[in-house]
Amino acid sequence: MSAVPDCLDIDTDPSAYLALHRLLDERTADAALTGREKEIRARARETVAHEVAPRAARADETGEFVHDSVQALAAAGLCGLLFPADLGGTGDTHVAYALAMEEIAAGCAATSLVFMTQTHAAYPILVAGSQRVRRRHVPGLLDGSRYGALAITEPNAGSDVSSLRTTATRTGNGYLLNGSKTFITTGDRADVIVCFASTDRSAGRAGVSAFVVPGAQEGVGHGTPFRKLGMNGSSTAELFFDDVRVPADHRLGDEGGGWAVVMNSVVKSRISAAAQGVGLARAAYARTLAVLRSAHGNRLPAAELFALAGLRGRILQGRLLLHAVARQADAGQASTGDVGMMKQACTDLGWDAAVTATGLLGPRGDLAVLGLERCLRDAKVTQIYDGTNEIQRLLVGRETTRAMEGLA
Repeated sequence: MSAVPDCLDIDTDPSAYLALHRLLDERTADAALTGREKEIRARARETVAHEVAPRAARADETGEFVHDSVQALAAAGLCGLLFPADLGGTGDTHVAYALAMEEIAAGCAATSLVFMTQTHAAYPILVAGSQRVRRRHVPGLLDGSRYGALAITEPNAGSDVSSLRTTATRTGNGYLLNGSKTFITTGDRADVIVCFASTDRSAGRAGVSAFVVPGAQEGVGHGTPFRKLGMNGSSTAELFFDDVRVPADHRLGDEGGGWAVVMNSVVKSRISAAAQGVGLARAAYARTLAVLRSAHGNRLPAAELFALAGLRGRILQGRLLLHAVARQADAGQASTGDVGMMKQACTDLGWDAAVTATGLLGPRGDLAVLGLERCLRDAKVTQIYDGTNEIQRLLVGRETTRAMEGLA
């Protein structure tokens, strides 16, 4: 076995990429998919193979923003899956969205992060914005002509929204926004910002409101992107608000209704993260299989086959959980515990699969050219954002406690 196996055609040859990734299409999971959902997956996979995966390694190495990859996804009609046709969407299911997210993450996790942020920024506007605000801001997010950002996290307020220090003070015809946000995906280039701020610090969560803020608005400052462990083709930056004037009609929902906007959005964001976990696990499996096949042909040694069999089973389990919770979301029946278990299990899967695959290849697993260490680096942050996995376990535990309290 050479130091660097000749298997990298999966990054540059769409046919090789497609053939390898079809090996993890499991009949057990596919049996529950509709024809339309399979069509969305096929379109996403083809787009990724031709337009996204070939750019992924360079974006990771250079930190170059994945603009061209995101534009390819938008051109394929994939950025508006959860949105109505009158805003430029296609009105598809959460399952279809999860399938597309998995495909994109398998090819380039950084691209999947920008892709999902477009949805995460547009969705609160859809559910809580006026018709005028929706029509002004959502279509550009769906066609890729504008980038969005969801501005919640602050240096001292991440999962605890009630601790936000960014304030929105009433003026005669709107609000003045002051404060800062950090770790904001696409914050450096955001054209549309959904910002959460306190309109009443004494009221905790009940004093949080949400606002749509144009990125070019006077008083909005965009920080320089951070250097990061992974997801290097996406940007993460600070945002600053200095007496930013926001019209009253750009508030989303009622004053003090920001927490409800967050809770309406977390199902989408956690499906996104969970699908990333499954996609990254599949990428790690596919890359490992390519390396081993290059060394041993189609008859792999027993030890490697056993390890891959374990990974294949776990990926199928994660995909089934992802699809089941996404289907519950389509029916409006996904509980906080369901969503928490899905997010925690699937993102842990992405990390564990990358660690296992890297170890399976020994010292070769550490080679950047093979892309496994990129899977590992990219997977780590999925356990942290959209509610850390520790927070997910806490939410699942609370749901269990409530169920026990209901026992006779």
